[in-house]
Order: sequence, then C-alpha cells, then structure tokens
Amino acid sequence: MTDNMPEPQPDTTVQWVVTTEAAPWQSRAGLTLSTPSGMPDVFVKPEQTRQTIEGFGAAFNELGWTALSALSEAQQTEILREMFAPGIGGNFTLGRMPIGANDFSRDWYSYDEVDGDFALEHFSVANDLDTLVPFIRAAQQHQSALSVWASPWSPPTWMKTNGHYAGAMPMAGYQTAENGLRPDQVGAEGTDMFIQDDRHLAAYAAYFGRFVDEYRALGIPVGMVMPQNEFNSAQIFPSCTWTPQGLARFIRHLGPEMAARGVDVFLGTLERADSALVDGVFADAEAARHITGLGIQWHGKGAVALLHRDHPALRIFQTEQECGDGRNDWRYARYAWTLMKEFLGGGASAYLYWNLALGRGGVSRWGWSQNSLVTVDAAAGRFEYTHEYHLLKHVSHFVRPGAHLIDTLSYTGYENQLAFLNPDGSIVIVVQNDTRADQPVTLLVGERVLAVTLPADSFSTFVVPPSR
Repeated sequence: MTDNMPEPQPDTTVQWVVTTEAAPWQSRAGLTLSTPSGMPDVFVKPEQTRQTIEGFGAAFNELGWTALSALSEAQQTEILREMFAPGIGGNFTLGRMPIGANDFSRDWYSYDEVDGDFALEHFSVANDLDTLVPFIRAAQQHQSALSVWASPWSPPTWMKTNGHYAGAMPMAGYQTAENGLRPDQVGAEGTDMFIQDDRHLAAYAAYFGRFVDEYRALGIPVGMVMPQNEFNSAQIFPSCTWTPQGLARFIRHLGPEMAARGVDVFLGTLERADSALVDGVFADAEAARHITGLGIQWHGKGAVALLHRDHPALRIFQTEQECGDGRNDWRYARYAWTLMKEFLGGGASAYLYWNLALGRGGVSRWGWSQNSLVTVDAAAGRFEYTHEYHLLKHVSHFVRPGAHLIDTLSYTGYENQLAFLNPDGSIVIVVQNDTRADQPVTLLVGERVLAVTLPADSFSTFVVPPSR
C-alpha cells in the first residue's frame, strides 16, 4: 500500500431482522455501529468462545411426509427449499429419523417382525419407501450436505421382554388411541425391557447395521445413531426402557458394528435431568470408548451444563425440541426461546426441532397433538410457517456450521440474548424483548456500540460484519 492510499474503513452496517407475533421476519435498514458514549447494557465478547456449533435441523417423520403429500409438488418444493437450501431460509444441515416406527409413524412396524429371526433373513425397509425415503431425498435435493442421524423408539417386539411395541397403557380421559397392551406387559423406568442376553443384543446391533447399509444403498448415508429414544420412558407408543447398565451391554455390541461402517455412536436420548444416568454407562470402559457424543432432549436440559462440564470432549446434540400442544401459538414460541437459551447456553453443539411438518392440529397416530414448523391444511391445499419456525430461523439462518457460541455480559439486567462468532468473523446476536413496551438497548461489540430500540414482545437478530 502506498503512502497516499487511505486506510480501508471498517464496515459499520449491521443487518437487522425482527419478528413479532403479527409481523414475522421484517428487515430493518439503516442500522450502524457507533462510538460508545456511556456504559453499554450488554458486552458481547467474541474473544471468549465456547462450543462449536454443528448446525440446526428437524426430524423426518412419516406423518410429516403424509402432510406434505397433500400439497402440490410446487408447494412441497417451496417448503423444502425454504428449510434446507443454503442461504434461503432455515439453512438446515441436520436431520433426525426413526429406526422403525415412532409416535409420528402411520402405525407400528419394525424392519423385522419375524419371531426369532436372529439372522435377520426377513429384514426389510420396504415400509419407508413410501414416506421416509422420499422425504429425506426431497430435502437432499436442496441440501447436498445434509447430515442424517437415527434412533429407534422400539426394537422388534420379539426382542423385548413384554413382546409388545409399547410400554404403557392409554390413560383414561385422554384422547389416545388403544394400543392393545395388557397390564402384565406394562414397562417401568429403571428396568430393561430389552432381553439382556448376548444373542439378542448382537442381533439388535446387526439390525442397526442392516439399517445403515440399506439406507446407504438408497443414497441416504446415516452418519450417527443413538441406541434408544428416551430410554427412561415407557410410553403408549413405540418405546423401550433401558438401564444404564443395559445400554452399556448393548453399546459393546453396537459400537463395533457402527465403527465398521464409519458411523458415530452417541449416548441418548436422555430425557431426564440426571447426569448419573450417563455416568452409569460411562462406568463401563468398553462401552464408553465407542461413544463420541450425547443426545439430550426434554427435561434432560437440566443436565446439559453439568454433562458439558464433565465430558468436554463429547459433542452434545439437543435432539428434539419440546413439542407443544398442536396450537402453534406465540406463547409457545416464546417458551421455545427459553429452551434454545438453556440448551445452547449449556453447551449443545446442535439444535433440532421435532416435527418439520404436520396437518393442522398435529395429532399423532396415538392421539397426541403437537406443534410443527409447517402446518398443512389438506382440505384447502394450503400451508403456513409457524411462529416457532420463524424463531428457529432467527438463529439457523445466520449462524453457520463451525461458528462458536460467545459470551455476553450485562451489568444492567439484560440477559436475554445469545451471541455467536461465525467462521468468517461476523457476529450474530439474537435478542428477545419479552416486555410489552419498546426497549432501548446498547450492545458493545469490540470497540463499537450497537444502539437500538427493540420492538415490544419481539425477537431480533443482528449480524455485525467482520472487523477489518
């Protein structure tokens, strides 16, 4: 650079997107960084980096695909492009899928229901060819780097002590479908509903292997598995309880099967705020050496920070955002923000929503109404993105894989934000104003200040360009 050439000036233009209940995803122009003139409300500290963020996503379930199938091909493409295409909307790079039936499948099935078929001669994923396979392939059309992971809700019934897919009977007074479970077949937390002998454990590990092989042949590589969804919960839908010791016995068999295929094994999904359940598995050294991460959901949020502290080398996935009640209202979107703060602030490196799409009301095969990112009105042939989608997009659209969570600090009571440092040096700050009034706030980013008035009851994302 010659002496008479001016020094390049830093870019002070800040991107701002705001969402309220009535007006989602509104861009605001004219926001710039300025010189500090007093004590800021929030200090954003990009030099204090925390965990690496692997990405964001949602689950592929059978009823999600049947909901989308009620729309035109153009509408389906619009939705999946919005969710998965880089730089367009949600920027999703992660997807969860079930191994066999779950609560949002069309009905109960496994990949091998032939009693005693230890050689898995009757193994077949044919059921999935109408639903899960086209669903995932449609997403892959927009996100070639989509990373898929999987977990079962129930093993084949002949591998279980109760010989049934479920673990609990429908509760009187609730709108739940009958599942045919007898009182003597009811399972219980703290017990192993899987038959604990090496022959069954080895066959089940081979079952996982066949699943990975079959999906890989269909053009869907599964990069990670977890041994059981909610291993403490006996449910009216497909479920199976395991003790930590039982899981360890299984992982001794599962680990080598997955290692031979280059597939990671995470321990999960943990739905209790009890780190001792994880410690109980890691007490088995042979099982522990196969585990590269943890999957945590629901009330497991209470254990995230402790597990991240005690197992800093393990990746932590928030595997399933709590699913709501089918109303998809603003109240629940505000609650979902508290979940995002708790999981990501506690050390989660990935955050996944549950149902990507459902019909209006979101009723599962077993009668539970749940929320989704998209609701479909099949009769009218219409769809809409929900409040929770716009909230998740406030983070996932801007935070790139490989970003780091960074610390923020406030001396004036502003503690309602998350901040991230992207690989390109840009800083993403997501803030909620949970009050009924507009809220002025100043954020110190490096040596510059972002001064803004947050609209009442809103979510805002600010993207600060890289410093030169």
